[in-house]
Amino acid sequence: MATIDDVRALGAELERSYHVYVRGRLKFRVGQMVYVAFSLDETVMEFAFPKEERAALVSGDPRKFQMPSESDLRFNWVHADLASLEPTEARELVVDAWRMVVPQKLSRAYDLAHPRGPQ
Repeated sequence: MATIDDVRALGAELERSYHVYVRGRLKFRVGQMVYVAFSLDETVMEFAFPKEERAALVSGDPRKFQMPSESDLRFNWVHADLASLEPTEARELVVDAWRMVVPQKLSRAYDLAHPRGPQ
């Protein structure tokens, strides 16, 4: 079972990433782009994910993943129940979301520095 504390430090460690609180919700940003956000009660992690792949992700495990709200369908966004994720899986989702908002050279540098993925 993953918790917000399993990924909070990672959001600050990733290059160009920083935390902000918006209306009480923790969000991870690169520049002005949000790539991860948590619900007010910190039970749901919303993260950047390719639109063309999200239906397959959600249908593969609907207990764990949900589509975003109707108004957010236009964005590259998916919701996950934190309690249904393993800590390592939650960290991998954060890193993959971060990859969507940074230049490829930063993503490649991360892979070289972390060959086994986020720990």
